[in-house]
Amino acid sequence: MIWQSDSDPVPVGGTTLDAMVRETAARVPHRPALVDGASGGGLTYAELAGRADRVAALLAERGLGPGEVLALWAPNLPPWAVVTLGAMRAGVAVTGVSPAASEPELAAQLADSGAALVITLPAMAAAAHRAGARDVIAVGEDLLAARGPVPAPPLDPATATALLPYSSGTTGLPKGVVLTHANVATAVRQLLAGLQLSERDTLIAVAPFCHVMGFVVNLAAGLAAGATVVTMPRFDLERYLALAERHRATVLVAAPPLIAALAGDPAVDRHDLSAVELIVSGGAPLGGDLQRAVAARFPHAAVGQGWGLTETTVGATMPDRERGTVPGSVGRLMPNTELRVVAGELWVRGPQVMAGYLNRPDATAEILDRDGWLHTGDLGHVDADGNVFVVDRIKELIKVSGYQVPPAELEALLAGHPDVADAAVFGRPDAHRGEVPVAVVVRAGPVGEDELIAWAAARSAPYKRLHAVGFADAIPRTASGKLLRRVLSRPSAAPARRAAGSASRR
Repeated sequence: MIWQSDSDPVPVGGTTLDAMVRETAARVPHRPALVDGASGGGLTYAELAGRADRVAALLAERGLGPGEVLALWAPNLPPWAVVTLGAMRAGVAVTGVSPAASEPELAAQLADSGAALVITLPAMAAAAHRAGARDVIAVGEDLLAARGPVPAPPLDPATATALLPYSSGTTGLPKGVVLTHANVATAVRQLLAGLQLSERDTLIAVAPFCHVMGFVVNLAAGLAAGATVVTMPRFDLERYLALAERHRATVLVAAPPLIAALAGDPAVDRHDLSAVELIVSGGAPLGGDLQRAVAARFPHAAVGQGWGLTETTVGATMPDRERGTVPGSVGRLMPNTELRVVAGELWVRGPQVMAGYLNRPDATAEILDRDGWLHTGDLGHVDADGNVFVVDRIKELIKVSGYQVPPAELEALLAGHPDVADAAVFGRPDAHRGEVPVAVVVRAGPVGEDELIAWAAARSAPYKRLHAVGFADAIPRTASGKLLRRVLSRPSAAPARRAAGSASRR
C-alpha cells in the first residue's frame, strides 16, 4: 500500500532559496530578518539581501562559481545566512561544518567535498589552514569588501547543488548528501504549508545551521516566510528561555533533550513564554508521554513532531500549526510526499529526496532505488488516520531470544519516569539470549538502578526487561540531537550491573 499526503501539493523547484528570500526582502525590506542573540545586533531583510550580494561578488572575484563548493565552519550567527544566500546567488554550493568539528574531521570533510574555500570565524582561521583549506576567509569586514558586479550565472534548480550537508555518521562514515536548489526550495514550501510561518513569527535558532533541521526549518523557512530568526551560537537553557521571552518567540523548534527541559525544568517557570504558539520536536523520536508533558506545560501552544533525514532535505512528515501531532506520532505526510511500509521499514518518495550521495553511487543505490523510493532505515507504521509512527532504526534493533526490541521504545518509557532527564538503550551480548537491553540514564532526581529496572519491567513485555542501568552526566548526541548509540554500545561503555548498582544511589 502507498500512503499519499492529503495536503494540497506545493510547487516543485523552479527557483532558489536566495530568490525566495529576495522576494520577501522586496515585500518587507525593513522587517528584522536576523538578530544575533548574543549581542542583540541584527539585520533587516534589505540589509541581508545587500550583504548577500557582496558575498556573491566576492566569490566571483575569487573565481568561484557553479560547480564549486564553499565550506562554512561557524556557529549559528547572522553571517551564516549572509554567506549561504550569497553563495547560492553565485551558484556555489555550501557544505556546513559543525563548529565542534576537530581539525581531522574538518580536513576529512574538506577533502571529500572538494571545498575550494573555507569561511570561518577569525579565531578558527588558523585551524582551517592546518586542516588543509586551500583558501580561508575570516568573517568580518573583508567578507563584504567586494565592489564588483553581482554574478548571475544560469542555474538549473533541478540539477544544481545548493547544499552539501554530511550525514551524521551514526550508522557509518559521514557522506556528502547532494541537495539541489529544487530540493531546498520545495522542502521550504512543504514546511510553510504545515507550520504556517509568517511575518509575525519569531524563531529562536539553536539547532546548528550545519545540519538540515537547523538550516532548513529555522533559517531557510523562517527567512522565506518573512519571520525574525534569533540566532544562538551555543545552547544554554537559561539563555534560550531568556531570548524566547525577550523576543516573544512564537515558534520553538528543538531536539528531544531541549523538549525534555521544556517539559520538566523549573527554569521554564521563571520566564514568560506565553507568546509561544507552536513547539516542534525533530532530530530523534519523542515519546508520547514526554510530548503530553510539554503540551500540559504549554496549554496555549500546539506541540508536535516532524520526521525526516538529511537525505529528505529535513522532512517527510510534519506537525500542523493548529493541532500539532497525535502524541507519539511524527505527524502526517508533507505535501507531494508518498510513503510505503515494506517489512516494517518506512520508504519515502517525493521532490525533497536528495539527488544522491556525493561521488558514492554504490551507497546511493543502497538507499535510493530506481523508482525513487528512499529506504530510510527507520521502522514504523501508519494508523488509519494517516498519522506516522517511527519505532526505531533497523540496524539498532536488539535481538533477544529471537524477539526484536526497539531501543527507542524503552528510551521513551524511561523518559516518562519523573526522575529521568535522558536515557539511551542498547544491546549487550548475552550467552543465552544473544543480546539483552541495557540502559544509560541521566538522572533528574534520586532514582536507583533497581527502581528503574522494576519500573520499566512493569510497563513492558518480559523479553524487553532491562538487565542493567548505568548513570551518566550526559548522553552523547550529535549536534542535531540524534543519539550516538554506537558510542555507548562499545564494550567499554556498556554498563555493568554491579558497577551501576554501586553508583545507583546519591
